[in-house]
Amino acid sequence: MSTLRFYAIKESLNRAPIKIETTVKRSEIFAQNVFNATAMLQSLTKDAYASVVNAIENGSKIDRSIADQIASAMKDWALSKGVTHYTHWFQPLTGATAEKHDAFFETIGDGQAIEAFGGDQLVQQEPDASSFPNGGLRNTFEARGYTAWDPTSPAFVYGTTLCIPTVFVAYTGEALDNKTPLLRALQAVDAAAVAVAKYFDKNVKKVNASLGWEQEYFLIDKALVASRPDIMLTGRTLLGHPPSKGQQLDDHYFGSIPNRAMAYMRDLETECMLLGIPVKTRHNEVAPNQFELAPIYEETNLAVDHNSLLMDVMDKVAERHHFKVLFHEKPFAGVNGSGKHNNWSLSTDTGINLLGPGKTPMSNLQFLTFFVSTIKAVHDNEELLRASIASASNDHRLGANEAPPAVISVFIGEQLSKVLNELESVTKGKLSPKEKTDLKLNVVGKIPEILLDNTDRNRTSPFAFTGNKFEFRAVGSTANCANPMTVLNSIVAKQLIEFKADVDALIDSKEMKKDDAIFNVIREYIKQFKAILFEGNGYGEAWQKEAKKRGLSNAKTTPEALKANVSEKTIALFESLDVMTKVEIKARYEIQVEAYAMHVQIESRTLGDIARNHVIPTAVKYQNILIENVKGIKAIYGKEFKKFAQEQLELIEDISKRIGAINSNVTKMINERKKANVINNSEQKAAYYCDKVKPFFEEIRYHCDKLELMIDDELWPLTKYRELLFTR
Repeated sequence: MSTLRFYAIKESLNRAPIKIETTVKRSEIFAQNVFNATAMLQSLTKDAYASVVNAIENGSKIDRSIADQIASAMKDWALSKGVTHYTHWFQPLTGATAEKHDAFFETIGDGQAIEAFGGDQLVQQEPDASSFPNGGLRNTFEARGYTAWDPTSPAFVYGTTLCIPTVFVAYTGEALDNKTPLLRALQAVDAAAVAVAKYFDKNVKKVNASLGWEQEYFLIDKALVASRPDIMLTGRTLLGHPPSKGQQLDDHYFGSIPNRAMAYMRDLETECMLLGIPVKTRHNEVAPNQFELAPIYEETNLAVDHNSLLMDVMDKVAERHHFKVLFHEKPFAGVNGSGKHNNWSLSTDTGINLLGPGKTPMSNLQFLTFFVSTIKAVHDNEELLRASIASASNDHRLGANEAPPAVISVFIGEQLSKVLNELESVTKGKLSPKEKTDLKLNVVGKIPEILLDNTDRNRTSPFAFTGNKFEFRAVGSTANCANPMTVLNSIVAKQLIEFKADVDALIDSKEMKKDDAIFNVIREYIKQFKAILFEGNGYGEAWQKEAKKRGLSNAKTTPEALKANVSEKTIALFESLDVMTKVEIKARYEIQVEAYAMHVQIESRTLGDIARNHVIPTAVKYQNILIENVKGIKAIYGKEFKKFAQEQLELIEDISKRIGAINSNVTKMINERKKANVINNSEQKAAYYCDKVKPFFEEIRYHCDKLELMIDDELWPLTKYRELLFTR
């Protein structure tokens, strides 16, 4: 066994048992480190508090004099918790979070100093923006970018730093982050949904989009990870033969949580409680050493911030427990990968879930309005929705027999499908008294009963209705939820605007009553989106063929999927809603294709290094041992030695063939990579990496994994799957 692998395994096995302590009630420590409404009520004047609430609820601007009061109160609150620095915490287009810490410390002359923090420092900062991805929005020598306070997401204390959630924009005003387009999309869906909700309740003034993410992840011993260059550099294993036992017994799924993992989870949950992240659910996932946690649903912007923060907290807590968290969508071959299901819905300020059925036909007609409009939005924009979850890492998961396929479809269940079929058969125009009665009593009125015992859930569906929300299951575990949520809320906003225009047109031009007009529009929408509805097995070959017949897209790779982001249709959609400008859209596309090419490039270089510097030398070393063995047999048995060394000779020959195949394929891969690297067009480079470089990965891996089975375990340099997945 290689020295590094030996010590990695020894270190992991010698971990001291984790003692699980009892903790205080979660409710007692929840949001203690958050400058939320409770903290503000205790710290701010009435005017300052009202100004913040108005900004959160109505998007109004906060006066600079009020900002000074808020900053002073925020500083005093933070100092009482031992804070020394503050930072504008933002989400650049790297997929991670960013922060630059400044001390509250200020000198005032005569060798004196104070802790200072004013409204100007709270509201706006100017971090160096030159090295963040910008997609051609800025020149390399242009460093100016601005972070601006987002009062809708409360400041929080993490460690000894006050973190202030902000947007991040260029000097010229374009968004350089994930949060800004999301906030714009949420404003758009709010306005559009309020206008439609007023058909049913004139008192509705605001609609919030809610999000509940489900974060899946692997916990791997840190020492074992240190012996795997591929995990360290790419977040996944680029080679490794699956163990004889994987997940086939389903004995890990929902099983008793291992003590060491439980200690990590409890520590993590305590941190989450202090930070106001309302995590509620934890359990073992399907694959060995795979787990999941999920929160109580929140307003979408806050939920996105909390998930971004959570991933950082998970990494830091893992350090304390000698773990490494793997967020990659497919870190191990042969076992399930990880997703981040995004559960989405719309709720009014009057307390109504617009995707939840009610007790009256009128409330159920409201439900159907938003339910049908959402499906129509997905149908009309399925390529864009697919693009929103595209990444180099998620390509390994989509369609890999444990995740939704690359084809976007909608699952609503057998009973709701029957409801839509009955609605589709409604007579065009004004409804007869009998039709109205039948619809309200027999179809619309019975929706709550239908949903009490709906058909089974379909885990192969990328977009499924699950009772009072839609679950976007195709989102990858590494993803920032902002991108798919920006797209989903934008397309639904656009559709609701069209719905209202269609209903109003029928009311005005044909003098229809409101209910008649709504039923007519719903009827037409159902006819238009039937192709997107699918109740069967999304993993099957038959669905791939059927989807093609229905005219649905099937973009299996990121370069192919991302093209939808810059279509004329997409640009028109985002510009019409003021979510993104054409310049911002194209810049993001440029960043995404560049990121894809760089990810594949890094994996290619890492794989080539491991194959030539780890696998081949080990194979040669073992082959030499076999050759010496054959020589010894020949010295004993002379000309008849082949009779006694046949298997060794075959093994020597097989190893030579594997070494040759690995080396030649690495050479070919490097040559193709060199060709890719001289391509100046980012889109073409990404496509070349996808089509010409990436295909060598599986071929090289195949021969490396075969050698792993042949070579003496004592010599193999890389920690094996059985050690990575079953060390607890």
